[in-house]
Amino acid sequence: MAEDLVITRDTSKEEQYQSIIPQIEALLQGETDFIANLANVAAALKEQFGWFWVGFYLVKHDELVLGPFQGPVACTRISKGKGVCGTSWAEARTIIVPDVDEFPGHIACASASRSEIVLPLIVDGKVIGVLDVDSEVLSKFDETDQLYLEQVIAILLNR
Repeated sequence: MAEDLVITRDTSKEEQYQSIIPQIEALLQGETDFIANLANVAAALKEQFGWFWVGFYLVKHDELVLGPFQGPVACTRISKGKGVCGTSWAEARTIIVPDVDEFPGHIACASASRSEIVLPLIVDGKVIGVLDVDSEVLSKFDETDQLYLEQVIAILLNR
């Protein structure tokens, strides 16, 4: 696929996901390198939605280590159970945080971040990483984001 995405921002969130997901599938088609695919997914999501930060942390030696991302510099390592990312990893579940200042133990990698969604990447019952998305707007993420971002993760993990 050509690397040009068709970006649609004047439609509903659901319609935006329905537009970008097939483009992500096409972008990843035939590419087997996991890191390259993570990088392109982060870029496609950031370009489509204009979120503050989109990226992946990967489990390495009992901690999350920063992987491909789009946005300002980020925390490099996160312990299991710490912050939103570490909690998502420890509990193997998606976490939606409407206001990061109200999440116990939130790790403030960037002070502009106001809300967050973190989704685990699970292979053979084991969390291998997380997708972390931050917004500078309170209550930006909801169940619609969870539904479609879980689809994006499924595309990534089925390569």
